[in-house]
Amino acid sequence: MTDHDTTVPASTAEPATAAPGSAGPAGWPIEGAHQAGILEPAQQAAIVVAFLVTAPDRAALQRMFQTLTATIGYLVSGGDVPTGRGSDDGLVSTPYENGVLGPGTVPDGLTVTVSVGASLFDDRFGLAEVKPARLRPMDEFPNDALDPNRCDGDLLLQICADHRDTVLHALRILMRATRADLQVLWQMEGFTSPPRPTGTPRNLFGFKDGTANHEFLDRPDLVDRLVWTKAGGDEPDWVTGGSYHVVRLIRMFVEFWDRISINEQQRIFGRDRDTGAPLSGRPGERVPGQEEHQLPSYYRDAHGNTVPLTAHTRLANPHDGTADDRRMLRRGFNYSAGIEPNGQLDQGMIFICFNADLDRQFTAVQTLLIDEPLVDYISPFGGGYFFALPAPNNPTDWLGRTMLA
Repeated sequence: MTDHDTTVPASTAEPATAAPGSAGPAGWPIEGAHQAGILEPAQQAAIVVAFLVTAPDRAALQRMFQTLTATIGYLVSGGDVPTGRGSDDGLVSTPYENGVLGPGTVPDGLTVTVSVGASLFDDRFGLAEVKPARLRPMDEFPNDALDPNRCDGDLLLQICADHRDTVLHALRILMRATRADLQVLWQMEGFTSPPRPTGTPRNLFGFKDGTANHEFLDRPDLVDRLVWTKAGGDEPDWVTGGSYHVVRLIRMFVEFWDRISINEQQRIFGRDRDTGAPLSGRPGERVPGQEEHQLPSYYRDAHGNTVPLTAHTRLANPHDGTADDRRMLRRGFNYSAGIEPNGQLDQGMIFICFNADLDRQFTAVQTLLIDEPLVDYISPFGGGYFFALPAPNNPTDWLGRTMLA
């Protein structure tokens, strides 16, 4: 959960300009080389929502994607209500806006990432021949306890913003706009913790989560190779610019975790809890305030005396060059969902990562983590494999066009 990822530099795109009179930072533009919500820095609030597509035919599916695109454009720009929407949408005298954000829309750093699941490529819409080659229902690994009611879906919305009310507002507007064609299957709300005291945010086990992201900074060549899927081979032409989008809902047994020693916790992860530094760092690389970004020296600890051979970070990336093509972009969130029926806290992680090749990256790393010591303290229970669509490339384009062409 810590080094089981690699991320990339923040997007070079600029946030969209907010509408005059709107408050808060602008949202990210919907058009571009790739969808927003992938490269951009993670916002404070998030929700992932999976849907069943109920559109009756391919033409209706196309209209749904066009409506979804227009509505996202409205939400991230804070502009005028989309043409033809309002009291004429079949709800008599009902305004288009719901007032959650007050008068007008507040973009608030909003991103909406639209991804499709394997089930969309069944025989309903004639898309079987253009399914991304590695897209399938989510694998159930040993130690998982998947709930079928919290897994997979035809379509996924990943909605992120700087405040929770912005995320919930966007979800309601999007659901209203597509109510004839989308039905909710499952959802999970999450949040990002602020850096404490500095550096990478922490997960609910108290460890910095995503430290290995630093290795991708200023490396656009790695972004291109490890994040974006390309046409060719067994991949259809339309996938270029998209990415395999993995979501894993992982319950963390925080009360059990809180009863083990700090030494045991650190040996399970392979890092110091306070600083994020590897337990076995390379000599001469420690920089005050930057300890978490020191590279581990597993070659000096061949027998695992300092960092156990089964430590999470060591299994995920042994830093010997063999895992370079397995690295992935990580963009996860914490969650807290109240109390379980047994009276324990229901807290954990929404693990999110983006991959150029699902099998070469996420599933390869997850296979290495089977039966690691951390599995005694976590239980993956839901999520899915999806494919993040290529972004619209101009104001008249729309999400899913190349897939449906």
